Amino acid sequence: MDIVFRAALVFLFLWVITRVVGRTTLGELSTFELLLYIVMGDLIQQAVTQQDYSLFSAVLAIGVFALMTIALSYASWRWPALRTLIRGTPVLVLQRGTPLTDVMRRQRLTIDDLMAAAREQGIRRLSDVEVAVLEADGSISFFKPESGSAASFADDASGAADKPRAVS
Repeated sequence: MDIVFRAALVFLFLWVITRVVGRTTLGELSTFELLLYIVMGDLIQQAVTQQDYSLFSAVLAIGVFALMTIALSYASWRWPALRTLIRGTPVLVLQRGTPLTDVMRRQRLTIDDLMAAAREQGIRRLSDVEVAVLEADGSISFFKPESGSAASFADDASGAADKPRAVS
């Protein structure tokens, strides 16, 4: 019966912690946040199944994790210069239909990964894409040319894609 009470207490504590830390869906978790939740799960398991006889130590450890998460979030909001260190920065991986292989190599992104991400967004050819950005969360955003631009950069032999566009 002790396990039932421990589980209920940890459940309520986790519910409060997730409400305090913030709303993030599973698809929006960074790699670090996912690892953090896995570690917290292990701490919870030990507290609930009495492998660690002190329920307080698990609550304390999870509370520290939550406070550190809130502190990083606050620091990111309060000091924008820290934001890139905490969250990372987006990186351009494709420009005018051409993959930037040096950047992709540094980011350990293969052309197959880039093509798969493009197909998931309904893009058949990379030559139809103006720019692709590897976002800080690991997703890839694709931007097609605005209407009135060349449909495909690879097919544009006139060099019009190299000319600057007028900004309105």
